[in-house]
Amino acid sequence: MRYVLVLIFFLFSITSFSEPSKNNPRDASHPAACRCRPNQACWPANQEWQSLQQSLTGRLSKPVSPIAACKEDWASQSCQLAIKNIHNPFFNESISGGTQSQGWLNGWDSQVSDYAVEASTTEDVVAAVNFARKHHLKLVIKGTGHDYLGRSNAPDSLLIWTHNMRHTSYDPAFVPNGCHQRPVPAITVGAGTRWLEAYQEATGKHHRYVQGGGCTTVGAAGGFIQGGGFGSFSKKFGTGAGGVLQAELVTANGKVITANPCQHPDIFWAIRGGGGGTFGVVTKVTLKTHALPNYFGIVSGSISANNDESYQKLVQQFLIFFRQQLNNEHWGEQFSFHSNNTIQLTLLFQGLNKKQVEKIWSPLRNWIAKHPDSYTMQMNIEIVPADKMWDDVYLAKHIPTWISNNQSEQASKGEYWWTPNTQEVSKYWYTYQSWWLPLAFFADNHIKQASDTLFQASRHVTVTLHINKGLAGASPDAIRHGRETSINPAVYDAAALAIMGSGNNQVYPQLKNHEVNLQEAKQIVQYTQQAMHLLMKAAPQSGAYVNEADYFQKDWQTVFWGKNYAKLLQIKRKYDPAGVFYCHHCVGSEEWSDDGMCKI
Repeated sequence: MRYVLVLIFFLFSITSFSEPSKNNPRDASHPAACRCRPNQACWPANQEWQSLQQSLTGRLSKPVSPIAACKEDWASQSCQLAIKNIHNPFFNESISGGTQSQGWLNGWDSQVSDYAVEASTTEDVVAAVNFARKHHLKLVIKGTGHDYLGRSNAPDSLLIWTHNMRHTSYDPAFVPNGCHQRPVPAITVGAGTRWLEAYQEATGKHHRYVQGGGCTTVGAAGGFIQGGGFGSFSKKFGTGAGGVLQAELVTANGKVITANPCQHPDIFWAIRGGGGGTFGVVTKVTLKTHALPNYFGIVSGSISANNDESYQKLVQQFLIFFRQQLNNEHWGEQFSFHSNNTIQLTLLFQGLNKKQVEKIWSPLRNWIAKHPDSYTMQMNIEIVPADKMWDDVYLAKHIPTWISNNQSEQASKGEYWWTPNTQEVSKYWYTYQSWWLPLAFFADNHIKQASDTLFQASRHVTVTLHINKGLAGASPDAIRHGRETSINPAVYDAAALAIMGSGNNQVYPQLKNHEVNLQEAKQIVQYTQQAMHLLMKAAPQSGAYVNEADYFQKDWQTVFWGKNYAKLLQIKRKYDPAGVFYCHHCVGSEEWSDDGMCKI
């Protein structure tokens, strides 16, 4: 009899944990069951979708791939127009089926949702969350679609698209709800607001600075800031997450809450660095603003060595110069080590005039001048009045090569993106990896090892160090406010974030005869892995930035969040016990299948 009972229990367990079928749609309500797909009986009926539509201020739509016309005829006029359009980041953001990346080799491909709630209000977001929870649907959240890891698109899903929620406002004396503290000047931005619009509000209208992203078309309230958010001047003003004073969000139970240090402080901590699309749908955020410096500026150029031996010496000398002169609150952005024995410079600065910048660079320039047979240096310094940094009219007149204007018929006044970002628009990624390099990596007693490591890595692929994405050397305020967030604490020991990425924005993996060259792509991935292994070996206790990381990152919980992960997972389970919100390598995603459809 005991064996019969065991067999009955075993058979019952198999039935309870199986994927829901047309004959047993109620299985979807079981906590271990799978989410519903369009071909299953549990998928909402047409009248239920119509009921959702009627409840919205915005609208319900069926997303379409921006290159759908090319699947019929590559040579058609409509296809060629589509290919042109998807290399405009503003176009990609203007359609529910668009994303800024096409996919990742062997990881994900950009795919449209079955339905999209084109939200206009917070109430629209509430309706979408409640509908997805009730019908056990996979939920995807997208503002601008700037995401390397494919977290803002998925097939067989309901998309919450916040593009139309782009209101901005300024408050010269903001105090978070329920708090008793000194008022500060702040701006509030909606879920779909781009950083260009946030800068135009804060700087253009009110002569203040808000810490945001470098790319003008990245979302100001979405995954960028929720994952941490580094801007060109983060060593002075801190991370985007550190500048959040308050947030409104819709939680998994469909409730609207206001989170700040005095109300729901746990989820307020979590959404500032714990990753987007995880704890709720952020519908608006209020961000601290700062007094403008006198100037912003850029140092661009290159330094080339005539052979490997000279380049090794150059790398070491440049790293010493970086540690002594650039690892402070004035400097940001990047320099790259190339296999052709060249260091490429694209560095931004704030609060310095041209004479001061020239003085800072004079030690390195003097060293290079002493070796004219070995090195060639080209360097250009551009200064911009701080209040003109995001003024498209000023930029077009004085430094027109910096910007690319949105020339589509639907363009709004003042829309542009930085020209170097063009190469990333609609890129299909072969790989994209990052690793924080601690300040100790650049210390005198390690400088030879550091320079050797970067030289050897550059033999494989280009290695770029983003000095604004490490907070060692940052201002005290940047560090203090950063430590109040859930970002990986490794960032406070890091002088720079090393990034190696490669892809192609002239291939289209969904289109026959326009796919990726797999042999070439796999070779690049191998070279990148070899180069990154050298850096990880040299700084083994560090980590990676969650918004710019390897899709296949091992031990991602520790690598992305360090000691903060356990607390983040606890908060995730408190506010979203059923896993309504899922995304790849996000907090709690280890409890789901790789596609996020079935609970493990």
